[in-house]
Amino acid sequence: MRIAVTGGTGRIGGRVVELLAEDGRHDVVALSSRTAPYDDRAALRAAFEGVHTLVFVSSDGEAARVVTHHRNVLAAAGGVAHIVQLSGLDVAMESPFCYAFTNGDTERLLRAGDRPYSIVRTGLFTEFFLSLVRQVAVDGTVALPAGSARVSLVSREDVARGLAALALGEPVNGHRDVTGPESPTVAEVVEAAGYAYAECTSAELIATLARLGEEPWWIYAYTSMFESISQGRWAGVAPVTDGTPA
Repeated sequence: MRIAVTGGTGRIGGRVVELLAEDGRHDVVALSSRTAPYDDRAALRAAFEGVHTLVFVSSDGEAARVVTHHRNVLAAAGGVAHIVQLSGLDVAMESPFCYAFTNGDTERLLRAGDRPYSIVRTGLFTEFFLSLVRQVAVDGTVALPAGSARVSLVSREDVARGLAALALGEPVNGHRDVTGPESPTVAEVVEAAGYAYAECTSAELIATLARLGEEPWWIYAYTSMFESISQGRWAGVAPVTDGTPA
Protein backbone atom coordinates (compact mmCIF):
# COMPACT_ATOMS: atom_id res chain seq x y z
CA MET A 1 0.00 0.00 0.00
CA ARG A 2 1.29 3.46 -0.86
CA ILE A 3 0.67 6.12 1.81
CA ALA A 4 1.31 9.81 1.15
CA VAL A 5 1.52 12.47 3.86
CA THR A 6 0.99 16.15 3.08
CA GLY A 7 3.19 18.43 5.13
CA GLY A 8 5.45 15.39 5.36
CA THR A 9 8.50 17.43 6.34
CA GLY A 10 6.73 19.40 9.10
CA ARG A 11 6.47 18.67 12.82
CA ILE A 12 3.24 16.64 12.64
CA GLY A 13 3.55 15.24 9.13
CA GLY A 14 7.23 14.40 9.55
CA ARG A 15 6.51 12.39 12.67
CA VAL A 16 3.64 10.58 10.92
CA VAL A 17 6.06 9.63 8.13
CA GLU A 18 8.52 8.25 10.71
CA LEU A 19 5.83 6.21 12.45
CA LEU A 20 4.51 4.76 9.20
CA ALA A 21 8.04 3.94 8.04
CA GLU A 22 8.70 2.18 11.35
CA ASP A 23 5.71 -0.06 10.62
CA GLY A 24 7.65 -1.25 7.61
CA ARG A 25 4.78 -2.71 5.61
CA HIS A 26 4.05 0.12 3.20
CA ASP A 27 5.58 2.59 0.77
CA VAL A 28 5.48 5.95 2.57
CA VAL A 29 5.86 9.23 0.66
CA ALA A 30 6.52 12.54 2.42
CA LEU A 31 5.01 15.40 0.41
CA SER A 32 6.10 19.01 0.91
CA SER A 33 5.47 22.47 -0.50
CA ARG A 34 8.30 21.73 -2.88
CA THR A 35 6.91 18.51 -4.34
CA ALA A 36 3.17 19.08 -3.92
CA PRO A 37 2.24 22.71 -3.13
CA TYR A 38 -1.24 23.10 -1.69
CA ASP A 39 -2.02 25.79 -4.29
CA ASP A 40 -1.03 23.64 -7.32
CA ARG A 41 -3.73 21.12 -8.21
CA ALA A 42 -1.74 19.63 -11.09
CA ALA A 43 1.23 18.95 -8.82
CA LEU A 44 -1.06 17.49 -6.18
CA ARG A 45 -2.73 15.17 -8.70
CA ALA A 46 0.68 13.95 -9.86
CA ALA A 47 1.81 13.41 -6.26
CA PHE A 48 -1.35 11.41 -5.44
CA GLU A 49 -0.95 9.06 -8.42
CA GLY A 50 -0.99 5.47 -7.15
CA VAL A 51 -1.61 6.56 -3.55
CA HIS A 52 -3.98 4.33 -1.59
CA THR A 53 -4.11 6.30 1.68
CA LEU A 54 -3.56 10.03 2.09
CA VAL A 55 -2.75 11.51 5.49
CA PHE A 56 -4.00 15.05 4.97
CA VAL A 57 -2.16 17.36 7.38
CA SER A 58 -3.67 20.83 7.39
CA SER A 59 -2.25 23.78 5.54
CA ASP A 60 -1.38 26.95 7.47
CA GLY A 61 -1.79 30.71 7.16
CA GLU A 62 -4.81 32.93 6.60
CA ALA A 63 -8.12 31.06 6.85
CA ALA A 64 -9.38 31.92 3.36
CA ARG A 65 -6.12 30.67 1.86
CA VAL A 66 -6.32 27.47 3.91
CA VAL A 67 -9.85 26.82 2.63
CA THR A 68 -8.56 27.06 -0.95
CA HIS A 69 -5.62 24.79 -0.16
CA HIS A 70 -7.84 22.14 1.41
CA ARG A 71 -10.29 22.19 -1.49
CA ASN A 72 -7.39 21.79 -3.90
CA VAL A 73 -6.19 18.70 -2.02
CA LEU A 74 -9.62 17.07 -2.03
CA ALA A 75 -10.18 17.89 -5.72
CA ALA A 76 -6.81 16.34 -6.62
CA ALA A 77 -7.29 13.22 -4.49
CA GLY A 78 -10.03 11.65 -6.60
CA GLY A 79 -8.25 8.32 -6.93
CA VAL A 80 -7.25 7.98 -3.29
CA ALA A 81 -9.01 5.11 -1.49
CA HIS A 82 -8.76 6.46 2.08
CA ILE A 83 -8.28 10.06 3.25
CA VAL A 84 -7.19 10.65 6.85
CA GLN A 85 -7.78 14.30 7.70
CA LEU A 86 -6.26 16.32 10.52
CA SER A 87 -8.97 18.55 12.00
CA GLY A 88 -9.77 20.22 15.33
CA LEU A 89 -12.34 19.92 18.08
CA ASP A 90 -14.00 23.18 17.07
CA VAL A 91 -15.56 22.91 13.62
CA ALA A 92 -18.85 24.68 14.35
CA MET A 93 -20.16 27.12 11.78
CA GLU A 94 -21.22 29.50 14.56
CA SER A 95 -17.80 29.45 16.26
CA PRO A 96 -15.83 32.72 16.47
CA PHE A 97 -12.57 30.84 15.81
CA CYS A 98 -11.27 31.54 12.30
CA TYR A 99 -10.02 27.98 11.73
CA ALA A 100 -13.27 26.39 12.88
CA PHE A 101 -14.69 27.23 9.47
CA THR A 102 -11.68 25.96 7.53
CA ASN A 103 -11.63 22.59 9.28
CA GLY A 104 -15.41 22.35 9.22
CA ASP A 105 -15.52 23.11 5.50
CA THR A 106 -13.03 20.34 4.79
CA GLU A 107 -14.98 17.89 6.94
CA ARG A 108 -18.25 18.75 5.19
CA LEU A 109 -16.70 18.15 1.78
CA LEU A 110 -15.32 14.78 2.90
CA ARG A 111 -18.63 13.71 4.37
CA ALA A 112 -20.54 14.77 1.26
CA GLY A 113 -18.24 12.84 -1.08
CA ASP A 114 -18.07 9.16 -1.95
CA ARG A 115 -14.49 8.45 -0.81
CA PRO A 116 -13.83 6.57 2.43
CA TYR A 117 -12.32 8.81 5.09
CA SER A 118 -11.25 9.11 8.70
CA ILE A 119 -11.10 12.43 10.58
CA VAL A 120 -8.84 13.13 13.56
CA ARG A 121 -10.21 16.02 15.64
CA THR A 122 -7.52 17.19 18.01
CA GLY A 123 -7.36 19.47 20.99
CA LEU A 124 -4.98 22.43 20.93
CA PHE A 125 -1.36 21.36 20.70
CA THR A 126 0.43 21.55 24.05
CA GLU A 127 3.63 22.87 22.50
CA PHE A 128 1.80 25.62 20.61
CA PHE A 129 -0.23 26.73 23.62
CA LEU A 130 2.73 26.86 25.99
CA SER A 131 4.72 28.80 23.41
CA LEU A 132 1.96 31.42 23.34
CA VAL A 133 1.91 31.51 27.15
CA ARG A 134 5.65 32.22 27.22
CA GLN A 135 5.30 34.80 24.45
CA VAL A 136 2.80 36.99 26.35
CA ALA A 137 4.36 36.60 29.81
CA VAL A 138 5.30 39.91 31.45
CA ASP A 139 7.21 39.94 34.74
CA GLY A 140 6.08 36.40 35.54
CA THR A 141 2.40 37.04 34.79
CA VAL A 142 0.36 35.83 31.83
CA ALA A 143 -2.82 37.76 31.03
CA LEU A 144 -5.36 35.99 28.80
CA PRO A 145 -9.10 36.43 28.10
CA ALA A 146 -10.08 32.89 29.12
CA GLY A 147 -12.27 33.32 32.20
CA SER A 148 -12.81 29.97 33.91
CA ALA A 149 -12.75 28.03 30.64
CA ARG A 150 -11.11 24.63 30.42
CA VAL A 151 -8.86 23.38 27.67
CA SER A 152 -7.68 19.87 26.88
CA LEU A 153 -4.19 20.11 25.42
CA VAL A 154 -2.58 17.30 23.43
CA SER A 155 1.02 16.72 22.38
CA ARG A 156 2.00 16.66 18.73
CA GLU A 157 3.38 13.17 19.33
CA ASP A 158 -0.06 11.85 20.34
CA VAL A 159 -1.66 13.56 17.35
CA ALA A 160 0.88 11.99 14.99
CA ARG A 161 0.27 8.58 16.53
CA GLY A 162 -3.47 8.98 16.09
CA LEU A 163 -3.09 9.89 12.43
CA ALA A 164 -0.70 6.99 11.79
CA ALA A 165 -3.00 4.51 13.53
CA LEU A 166 -5.96 5.51 11.38
CA ALA A 167 -3.86 5.46 8.21
CA LEU A 168 -2.95 1.83 8.88
CA GLY A 169 -6.55 0.82 9.62
CA GLU A 170 -9.83 0.70 7.78
CA PRO A 171 -11.72 3.96 7.13
CA VAL A 172 -14.10 4.88 9.95
CA ASN A 173 -16.17 7.27 7.79
CA GLY A 174 -16.49 9.52 10.82
CA HIS A 175 -14.29 11.31 13.31
CA ARG A 176 -12.19 10.32 16.28
CA ASP A 177 -11.13 12.78 18.99
CA VAL A 178 -7.51 12.92 20.12
CA THR A 179 -7.13 15.15 23.17
CA GLY A 180 -5.28 15.17 26.45
CA PRO A 181 -6.26 13.01 29.44
CA GLU A 182 -7.30 16.06 31.48
CA SER A 183 -9.16 19.32 31.02
CA PRO A 184 -7.64 21.95 33.32
CA THR A 185 -8.62 25.61 33.30
CA VAL A 186 -6.42 27.94 31.30
CA ALA A 187 -5.34 29.49 34.60
CA GLU A 188 -4.19 26.07 35.82
CA VAL A 189 -2.20 25.51 32.61
CA VAL A 190 -0.52 28.88 33.02
CA GLU A 191 0.29 28.24 36.69
CA ALA A 192 1.65 24.76 35.94
CA ALA A 193 4.00 26.41 33.45
CA GLY A 194 5.38 28.56 36.28
CA TYR A 195 3.51 31.82 35.76
CA ALA A 196 0.81 33.76 37.58
CA TYR A 197 -2.49 34.04 35.71
CA ALA A 198 -4.39 37.28 35.21
CA GLU A 199 -7.65 37.85 33.37
CA CYS A 200 -7.69 40.41 30.58
CA THR A 201 -10.00 41.50 27.77
CA SER A 202 -9.62 40.57 24.11
CA ALA A 203 -8.64 44.18 23.40
CA GLU A 204 -5.85 43.96 25.98
CA LEU A 205 -4.53 40.73 24.43
CA ILE A 206 -4.58 42.40 21.01
CA ALA A 207 -2.57 45.30 22.41
CA THR A 208 -0.04 42.94 24.01
CA LEU A 209 0.47 40.93 20.81
CA ALA A 210 0.75 44.10 18.71
CA ARG A 211 3.37 45.49 21.09
CA LEU A 212 5.32 42.25 20.69
CA GLY A 213 5.30 42.68 16.92
CA GLU A 214 2.91 39.84 16.08
CA GLU A 215 1.44 39.91 12.58
CA PRO A 216 -2.16 41.22 12.30
CA TRP A 217 -3.49 37.92 10.98
CA TRP A 218 -2.09 35.92 13.89
CA ILE A 219 -3.37 38.48 16.37
CA TYR A 220 -6.84 37.83 14.96
CA ALA A 221 -6.29 34.06 15.00
CA TYR A 222 -5.17 34.07 18.66
CA THR A 223 -7.98 36.31 19.90
CA SER A 224 -10.67 34.39 17.99
CA MET A 225 -9.22 31.19 19.45
CA PHE A 226 -9.64 32.52 22.98
CA GLU A 227 -13.22 33.52 22.22
CA SER A 228 -13.78 29.90 21.23
CA ILE A 229 -11.99 28.62 24.35
CA SER A 230 -14.15 30.86 26.52
CA GLN A 231 -17.23 29.25 25.00
CA GLY A 232 -16.01 25.80 26.11
CA ARG A 233 -15.25 24.53 22.62
CA TRP A 234 -11.81 23.08 23.49
CA ALA A 235 -12.56 21.32 26.77
CA GLY A 236 -13.11 17.81 25.41
CA VAL A 237 -11.19 14.90 26.87
CA ALA A 238 -10.35 11.54 25.28
CA PRO A 239 -7.60 9.49 26.99
CA VAL A 240 -4.71 8.68 24.65
CA THR A 241 -2.69 5.57 25.42
CA ASP A 242 -1.22 3.69 22.49
CA GLY A 243 -1.88 6.31 19.83
CA THR A 244 -5.19 4.81 18.75
CA PRO A 245 -7.96 7.46 18.92
CA ALA A 246 -10.75 6.57 21.35
